[in-house]
Amino acid sequence: MRKSLQLQADMAREFGACVFDVTLDCEDGAPAGAEADHAKLVSELALGAEEGMRVAVRVHAVDHPAFADDVRTIVGGAGARLAHVMIPKVESVQDIETAVRAVDAAGAPALPLHALIESPAAVHRAFDIASHPRVQSLSFGLMDFVSAHGGAIPEAGMGVEGQFTHPLVVRAKLEIASACHAHGKVPSHSVVTEFKDPAAMRAAARRATTEFGFTRMWSIHPDQVRPILEAMAPTGDEVELAVRLLLAAQAAAWAPISFDGKLHDRASYRFHWQVLERAQATGRPLPAGARAWFDAAA
Repeated sequence: MRKSLQLQADMAREFGACVFDVTLDCEDGAPAGAEADHAKLVSELALGAEEGMRVAVRVHAVDHPAFADDVRTIVGGAGARLAHVMIPKVESVQDIETAVRAVDAAGAPALPLHALIESPAAVHRAFDIASHPRVQSLSFGLMDFVSAHGGAIPEAGMGVEGQFTHPLVVRAKLEIASACHAHGKVPSHSVVTEFKDPAAMRAAARRATTEFGFTRMWSIHPDQVRPILEAMAPTGDEVELAVRLLLAAQAAAWAPISFDGKLHDRASYRFHWQVLERAQATGRPLPAGARAWFDAAA
């Protein structure tokens, strides 16, 4: 956890912005029987993170005996410093409501929740879960999802190739991404376990964003962070096109225009503005004209 926080701070200085979140893990990260001590450590680390860094926590599932203590200790002690709370193994809107009550009681009534979708039933309810006003993002828990099928999905379905081709896994990803986009929430892609293969990592992240509609992705190793950022960031050509088009649209008072032989209107203006937002979020350099837009928005 300390290494992750240090990497986050170092890359923020390199890129001039915080380009990824660090989620401190209580669910899989806490030794059995030492959950309370681990929660105290997470609270201390969150409070000690550098200013401007986005730090979150994954607590235990709402039906776990340690859930309430996790929330009281971490949200109660460091809630003002947290970007969000990740709730694993969410099965229904009722689970979200349980988490909301606990987080609110700990003194953080505005703190966003991220829900981890890890079972076939949860996928079935993804649209309802995404519609909850406190839910900011849905993440796909690939390995638990595959395990929940009792061997009906082969182990290859958890791999860098199989998770993009097995029909049940593909369906789950599309449902989660669609649910998020339907309700203006952020879809976050599952992990890739092959962390020693940066080319495979980059290809997986690219497929996650261009084919499946995910706008964020989990990493489980520091070596995965840069390939994910590279794959999910727009290319230099995409940024340059977006800037030229938006400057032309601005000059036309945002009326429809002909640009490079194609008709463009406010729908395509929104799309190209989103390209620039992705560039900004991933620390990519922006031309002076685009930087001025973001400075004005700030």
